[in-house]
Amino acid sequence: MENVHLAVEEEDLYSGYNDYNPTFDSEELENDVGFQQAVRTSHGRRPPMTAKFPGTAIGARPLATSFGARIPLASSMGRPMTGAVQDGAARPMTAVRAAGYTSLTRGSTFDPLGQSRGPAAPLEAKNEDTPEEKIKILEKKVNDLIDESCMAQSIGALQLALDKAKEAGRKERTLVRQRDQAHQSEHINLDLTYSVLLNLANQLANNEMFPEALNGYQLIVRNKAFQNAGRLKVNMANIHVKQKSYTKAIKLYRMALDQISNAHKEMRIKIMQNIGVVFVRMGQYSDAITSFEHIMSESPNIKTGFNLILCYYAIGDRERMKKAFQKLISVPLGIDDEDKYLPSNDDTDSGLVIEAIKNDKLHTMERDLKVLTEKYIMTAAKLIAPAIETSFATGFDWCVDMVKSSQYVELANDLEINKAITYLRQKDFNQAVETLKTFEKKDSRVKSAAATNLSFLYFLEKDYDQADRYADLAMTADRYNPAALINKGNTVFVKQDYEKAAEFYKEALRNDSSCTEALYNLGLTYKGLKRLEEALECFLKLHAILRNSAQVMYQLAHLYELLEDPQQAIEWLIQVLSVTHTDPQALAKLGELYGAEGDKSQAFQYYYESFRYFPSNIDVIEWLGAYYIETKFCEKAIPYFERATLIQPTQVKWQLMVASCYRKSGNYQKALETYKDIHRKFPENVECLRFLVRLCTDMGLKEVQEYATKLKKAEKMKEIREQRVKSGREGSARSRREGREGSAASQSESKQLSPLLDSGRDSGLSSSSTKGERLSAKMRSLPGSNEPYEASSPKEIDASYVDPLGPQMERPKTGAKRRVEDDDFADEELGDDLLPE
Repeated sequence: MENVHLAVEEEDLYSGYNDYNPTFDSEELENDVGFQQAVRTSHGRRPPMTAKFPGTAIGARPLATSFGARIPLASSMGRPMTGAVQDGAARPMTAVRAAGYTSLTRGSTFDPLGQSRGPAAPLEAKNEDTPEEKIKILEKKVNDLIDESCMAQSIGALQLALDKAKEAGRKERTLVRQRDQAHQSEHINLDLTYSVLLNLANQLANNEMFPEALNGYQLIVRNKAFQNAGRLKVNMANIHVKQKSYTKAIKLYRMALDQISNAHKEMRIKIMQNIGVVFVRMGQYSDAITSFEHIMSESPNIKTGFNLILCYYAIGDRERMKKAFQKLISVPLGIDDEDKYLPSNDDTDSGLVIEAIKNDKLHTMERDLKVLTEKYIMTAAKLIAPAIETSFATGFDWCVDMVKSSQYVELANDLEINKAITYLRQKDFNQAVETLKTFEKKDSRVKSAAATNLSFLYFLEKDYDQADRYADLAMTADRYNPAALINKGNTVFVKQDYEKAAEFYKEALRNDSSCTEALYNLGLTYKGLKRLEEALECFLKLHAILRNSAQVMYQLAHLYELLEDPQQAIEWLIQVLSVTHTDPQALAKLGELYGAEGDKSQAFQYYYESFRYFPSNIDVIEWLGAYYIETKFCEKAIPYFERATLIQPTQVKWQLMVASCYRKSGNYQKALETYKDIHRKFPENVECLRFLVRLCTDMGLKEVQEYATKLKKAEKMKEIREQRVKSGREGSARSRREGREGSAASQSESKQLSPLLDSGRDSGLSSSSTKGERLSAKMRSLPGSNEPYEASSPKEIDASYVDPLGPQMERPKTGAKRRVEDDDFADEELGDDLLPE
C-alpha cells in the first residue's frame, strides 16, 4: 500500500502543448535587436555547443516516470524539449510550421498577413536643405523649362518659347555654380548643358535673331566636350541660306558632310540635296546637276528627280531632260498596293481592321506622297514637252508614251487632257477639241472629264446645242460629276428656263456641297425668278465660304438694293472696296447710293475716286459736271464735259455743255468761239444757233442777222421732220389697229408671247437693264450678258475689272473640269482666262 498513490485529480496528458512562448516566434526575429546584433557579429557564427552544462550529457538530465509530474529535459543544444513549457508559454507541437499558419494560444485571432500590427512607420522626410537635394530640384526645373519651350514652339508661340529657353539657360548656369560650391564639378551633366544651349539657339533662329543664333551654335560646335556637335553646322548653313549668304552656306554644308559618317546615309543625302538647291539659287546649274545626279544614283527620290529636270531645262540639254524624266517616273515610292484597303465581304474581322486603317496617318501620308509625285510628273511633262522635240505636240506624245510604260499608267489620260488645255492657252481651239474628242471611247471617268471640257468650250463659242449634247454625255458617263451638272444647268439658263436650271444646280450641290459655282449660279437663278430672299440666302452661304470674293459681295449689295435696304447695300459695297480698292464701278455705285440718300458730299467723293481710276465712264463724268454746275463752279465742270466730248464726239450735247459753262462763268468770248465751232460741225442744230443769236445780240456783233436767218431755216426744217415723224407714227398706229382687228388666233398668240417678253425684260440680265452698263472692248469677246461662267476650283473670283453695274456680274459660272482626280493644279483649270486680266 505504500507504493499506491491515489490521484487527487485526473492528470491532463496533453497539457502544455498549446502553450506558446513568443521567444520562439521566428516572425519576430526581424524586430529582435539582440538577435539581429548576434547575426551581424561573429557570435552568430560560432559552432554549436554539445551540452548546455559541462560534464556528461546524461548527468544533467533529470529522469521522469509516468507516475510523476512531467519534468522537461534539456537537449544537447540547451533548448527546451518538444512540448516543454517555459514561462507559461506553449510552443508549437512540431518543429516544422505550415506556411501562413501559427498555432497560437486559445482565443487568439488568425492573422496570417500581420494586419494587427498596425500601419508601418512613416518614411523619413527628405531634407531639402542639403546641397544634393537642391541640385536635384534645380536640375528638374531646367528639364521642365526645356520641355515647356519646345511645347510653346510646337504651337507657334515663338516668343514664349524663346523666353522659356532663356530662363532654362539662367537656371542651368545657377546649377553649375551650385555644383562648384558643393565640390561636385566632376558630376556636371553635359547632356543637360547641351540640351539647354541647343534649344536656345533653335529658338533664336525661329525668332529670326540670326546673329545670336549663329553665336549659340558656334558655342556648341567649338566645345570639344560635346560629341557629334559638328552636324549642327547644317543649322548654321540654313541660317546663311535665309540670309542669302550662299557661299558660306555651301561651305558649312560641306563641313557638316565631312563630319558625318557614311553610316548616316539619309542625313548625307539630305545635306547633298540642300547643296544642290543652293547652287540652283546661285545659278550654278552644272554644280547643282553634280549633286542631284549623285543623289539619284545613291538614293533616288521624287523631289531630287524633279530638280534635276529643272536644271537640265535651264541649260537646254534635250537628251538629258529625257533621261531625267525617265528616272523620275521610275523612282520607287515604297507604297503598297491600294487593294489592301478594299473591304472583304468574307472576313468580318479583317473588314473592321481595314476600316480602322483606311484613314490613319500612315495611309494619309501615302496618299499625300502619291499626289505630290503626280504633281511633279505632270509639271515636268508640261515643262519639257515643248523643249525636247521640234513641236509641242510631239514632245507631249513622247511624255505620254513614257508614262504609259511606267507605274503611273493612270496619269496618261490626265496628261492628254493637259495637252488639250495647253492647246487652249495657245488659242488653238480646234486642236483642243480634237484632243478631247479622242476620249469618247475611253472609260467613263475620263470620258466624263473630257465631255465636261468640250461642253464648256462649245458654250464659250455660243454653240449651245453642242454644249448641251456634251453636257448630257458627261452626265451619262458620270451622273455625280458636279461640273457636268453645272454645264447642263447653264445651257438651260441661257434659254431662260430658270426653274429647270435651278434643279441642276441643286443636284450639283447635293453631289458636292462645296461646289461654289453651283451655289453662285443658283443665287443668280433665284434672282432671275424674283425670289430675292432665297437668292440672298444663297449668296450669304457663299460669302461664308468665299470671304474675299468681290462678286459675291456685290451680289449681296445689289440684292439689298432691290429689297430697298440702301444702308445694307452701302455696307456691302464698302466691303467690296476693301477687297478691290480701285474698282471704278463699285465706287460709282456707292456714289449713286449716297446721292439717292441725299449725301452729296459722300457721293462726290466716290464719284471723283471712280473718275480718277476710270476716266471714261460717261455717267460719272455727267454727274461730276452737273455737280459743279449745281454748286456754281461752272469753270470746274468744263474739263469733264471736254472729256465727254472726246469719248463721244458725235454727241452735240457735251459740246453745248462746254459752251454753256463758258457762258455761265462769264467768258463770253470763249463761249462764242465754242458755239461757232459747234455750228461748223452741226450746222442744223437749233440750240446752238439760238445761243449764237443771243450772244451776238448781247455783244453787238454783225453776224446776228446771218445766224438769225440760219435759225429760221433750221427751225423750219425741224418742223418738217417732226411732221414726217408724226405722220409715220399715225400710219403705224393705224396698222396696229388693223392688226388688233384680225383673227382671234393671232390675239391669243400675242397674249402668250407677252409674258415671255416681260420676263425677259424683268430678268435683269439684258444688256440695257441698268443705266450706264457698258462693256470694254475686251469684254465684248467674252460670253454674252446672260451666259454663265465656268466651274473652276473653289477659289476666289477676281472681279477687279468686271463691270459691277453691268450685266457681267449677272452671269452664272459654267462647269469645266480639267482633270479626273481632285484639282491638283487649280490654276490650270479651264476658264481661268474668262475674267479679263
